[in-house]
Amino acid sequence: MRKVKIAGREVLPIGLGTMNMGDKAETFDREVEAIRTGIDHGAQLIDTAEMYGDGNAETLVGSAIKPYLRENVFLLSKVLPANASKKDLPISLDNSLKRLETDYLDLYLLHWKEDVPLEETIEALEKAKNQGKIKAWGVSNLDVDDLEQVLDLPGGENCKANQVRYNIANRGIEFDLMPMMEKHDMPVIAYSPIDRGDSFGADLTKQQVLKDIADKHDADVFQILLAWSIRNDQTIAIPQSSNPEHVLNNLKAADISLTEQDLEQIDKVYPKPVSKQPLTLWG
Repeated sequence: MRKVKIAGREVLPIGLGTMNMGDKAETFDREVEAIRTGIDHGAQLIDTAEMYGDGNAETLVGSAIKPYLRENVFLLSKVLPANASKKDLPISLDNSLKRLETDYLDLYLLHWKEDVPLEETIEALEKAKNQGKIKAWGVSNLDVDDLEQVLDLPGGENCKANQVRYNIANRGIEFDLMPMMEKHDMPVIAYSPIDRGDSFGADLTKQQVLKDIADKHDADVFQILLAWSIRNDQTIAIPQSSNPEHVLNNLKAADISLTEQDLEQIDKVYPKPVSKQPLTLWG
């Protein structure tokens, strides 16, 4: 089974995203079932954040993981930039731990950069790590300049991941950010790996080359999109789904190995970047 190393652990390269989950009582049980289906079929990394539903997603994840040994789950949450100060980060972290019903996170990310100085956030993250409340920390939505600043600051060498938007239709990070992260053995955590269910106008599911490659691998286009995103064994994709069947479908993509011919065909339609691209945020 394919694995990617992150923060000293080896995990399946497809995790479980939870944005927009946990907000409605009528869908709560089904969403719990979706997360448990993922864990039962090999997913380890679960991505959430205090921002998602003002903590509702963390509460959902806390309920979903109750039947499992804590060490078998890789829990990742994120702190809002407004809460990333030495004073407020410990409060946010404790609240996240309470909602998740656990005493530690495997990885804690700065959700994006805002006004709190990065050195102050790193100091707070390092303190939380020394207290045993987090095993490791990282960042999200940081481009090359900001990530270089993080790495140059005291303790910054302990940054273990960067979570950014990455999919076939959004390849900009391949020009400079991804090579830089590879140099530092820092995995990419790819959000929106299937472009939010192909809802952002790229019409990926209608692209003939992707349909042909999917047919060749006895798969669907969404599985090809996921297989593509994790093809370098240094990326963890975190598709979100509240549907247990879709979760299973997503996880099967980890077994698909795209050929050089497949990748060349994809590159012709969705070319690699040849210049610096702005980091694509959200979505």
